[in-house]
Amino acid sequence: MNPATDTGAREVPDLRLAGLAVAAWLAALAGLHLTAAATATVAAVAGGLATLLGLHLCGLLGRPAAPVRRLGWVAVAVLLGVVCGATATAARVAVRDAAPVRALVQERPLVTVELVVRDDPRPIRGVAGRPATVLLRADLLRLTDSTGRQVAGSVRGLVLASDPAWRTLLPGQRATARGRLMAPRGGDLTAAVLSATGSPTLHGPPPWVQRAAGALRAGLQRACEPLPDEPGGLLPGLVVGDTSRLPPAVEEDFQTTGMTHLNAVSGSNVAIVVGAVLLLARWARAGPRTAAALCVFALIGFVILVRPSPSVVRAAAMGAIGLAALAAGRSRAALPALAAAVTVLVLVDPELAGDPGFTLSVCATAGLLLLAPGWRDGLRRRGVPAGLAEALAVPAAAQLACGPVIAGLSGTVSLVAVPANLLVVPAVAPATVLGVLAAVASPVWPAGAEFAAWLASWPAWWLVTVARQGARLPAGTLPWPGGVTGALLLAALSVALLLATRRPLLRRLVAVGAVAAVLGALPVRLLAAGWPPAGWVVVACAVGQGDAVVLPVAAGRAVVVDAGPDPAGVDGCLRRLGVREVPLLVVSHFHADHVGGIAGVFRGRRVTDVVTPQWAEPPYGVSQVRAAARDGGAALRAVPAGWRWRAGGAELAVLGPPYPLRGSRSDPNNNSLVLAATVAGVRILLPGDAETEEQRALLESLPPGGVRADVLKVAHHGSAYQDPEFLAAVRPAVALVCVGADNDYGHPNPGLLDRLTRAGARVLRTDTDGDVAAVRDGSGLAVVARGVGPGRRGGR
Repeated sequence: MNPATDTGAREVPDLRLAGLAVAAWLAALAGLHLTAAATATVAAVAGGLATLLGLHLCGLLGRPAAPVRRLGWVAVAVLLGVVCGATATAARVAVRDAAPVRALVQERPLVTVELVVRDDPRPIRGVAGRPATVLLRADLLRLTDSTGRQVAGSVRGLVLASDPAWRTLLPGQRATARGRLMAPRGGDLTAAVLSATGSPTLHGPPPWVQRAAGALRAGLQRACEPLPDEPGGLLPGLVVGDTSRLPPAVEEDFQTTGMTHLNAVSGSNVAIVVGAVLLLARWARAGPRTAAALCVFALIGFVILVRPSPSVVRAAAMGAIGLAALAAGRSRAALPALAAAVTVLVLVDPELAGDPGFTLSVCATAGLLLLAPGWRDGLRRRGVPAGLAEALAVPAAAQLACGPVIAGLSGTVSLVAVPANLLVVPAVAPATVLGVLAAVASPVWPAGAEFAAWLASWPAWWLVTVARQGARLPAGTLPWPGGVTGALLLAALSVALLLATRRPLLRRLVAVGAVAAVLGALPVRLLAAGWPPAGWVVVACAVGQGDAVVLPVAAGRAVVVDAGPDPAGVDGCLRRLGVREVPLLVVSHFHADHVGGIAGVFRGRRVTDVVTPQWAEPPYGVSQVRAAARDGGAALRAVPAGWRWRAGGAELAVLGPPYPLRGSRSDPNNNSLVLAATVAGVRILLPGDAETEEQRALLESLPPGGVRADVLKVAHHGSAYQDPEFLAAVRPAVALVCVGADNDYGHPNPGLLDRLTRAGARVLRTDTDGDVAAVRDGSGLAVVARGVGPGRRGGR
């Protein structure tokens, strides 16, 4: 047993390598957004300064003063970190920006690509007309255009593909594909995006490790098939990060309560999985070395089971450091190991410097090392059993350390995250262990695997219940400044609270202040009804890369225009608005980013009528809308220009398309229903995805002032395909942009946003502001932003 634990003594953290790691990390992050030459210049300057300072500290350039001697070597380490991070990134950026590859990207020819898959294919929702589209990360080994010109050499790329054959590929699989190259969004090491046509040509089988992992994952899914949807969909996510069967409502509840890390492969997930082994080892009175060895074996097995992709290896490295420290009881020795691991990982793959998952993994591991041991020992000194103390300390420390990053990414602070994670701690270990047993047994004993999965479904049911109840608590999630500012603000507050709680008087004051703040905030939120805001006339829902707009009719009743790409997104938005009945659902056009979530509108609500455009393409979207209307008992009809509808305080009129448009850049977009709505005297224009051709047709066919509106839902997610004369004719006071975070299409267009702002419009975006509302405020308009939710990618 560690004597420090018994006496209450605390080891001082060893931060000698922290400066090196942080400097390398920040230098790599900056280098991803600079050119190779600029980054190499930064490395050269830092190297020169480090050399001069080192010579001075050694007495070769004069005798250094005492303060310089004390802090000089720390500064040298920081400068060396800058040198290492900038040099490694400059080398990778030079490969990314190589002239031959960049020339092909700019020309956008049809190319044949030899590639190696780097990660699992990831379905993305909301891509227009291609509901089965998947995204793959791959190494592009050879590019050949139609003239026979070849570019050889491995560069990183993304593959967008709709052929079902792409969904079955495993990491490490070699293949050949055809398609067109597109420019990446930047900020990482991706050199090109391949929009693949057709199926890939495979070259040999994937590595045996990947095949074994695939067989175990498929076996776990088969074992979970007899279970109810909620625990049966959660269990594969909890064990291997496979959320393909997770119901959207459960997924949203997990996001609201800060429990998403349980069904995603992250450093926290690794710590929870292998932490069960650590607790069992300590219960069996195994020594520190034996416990560490068991954790290593469990970690290797976990990596094989969830597939050793780069993200999994990264998470395993972070989790292994924290668990080794807890197993050995030597957090002082593990902190330099964490700094060294961060440095090595960033140098090997500089792209990690800009990866939010990497940041969360490092923060969670740092929390395990710096906070968890002291909290665990403090609980044990107060009589809490050792296993329970560790089970309480680990998730609380990880949540506190990750809180600033999550706040910066989401623009919210969850008040229920820590309690919810503490409540589910007893259920995570048995569910995980039984789930792993089901996966391992599935190839040889299917009946035993189903029995293990049935046992695991009971603790999984507890996780679902905690998430559901936590998501329903009022004021469980509070708005917070997003971005770097919000993250730094919460980090500063967290550090201040940690320092304050070291003194009994300050600890009591902090406790009283926290209780007063929570009790004071709840009535304000409940009485003031911060969301939905009083007097709202239109809400643009944050549903990712897609459209979903809500117009109030009466209490609990609203018109919905489009449904976004995902049922959970629009359902959550309507729940937040208190909409229980939808007398009219308008489908502007049939692209997946407008109809993919239609089931969410019908979820628990009565929908009376569904109206659509007369242009019935693409077929998949048409059939999806027809099936939803049929199953929901709603009347379905296609309506022309001139059709009108009125109920309660809302009135709608279809302005366009004035006639079918054929041969345009996108016929489904340019045959979108264009609606003019009036709510409480406020005129709102909803043009769907109408592009330049339909916008010009509207101007030609409507009388002057026909498209004038107070509020404009900007067409096509703020794409560049907008007619300036159309925007000038609308002349909105408020412009709402429905767009997904980090989408691959460059939406919204910066020039368009600048034009709207210069014309006097107040522009709000769902990717940065979350659900956004226009409000009738006295004699004028106001805007209210609820705060951005978890970012979603993809879509068109």
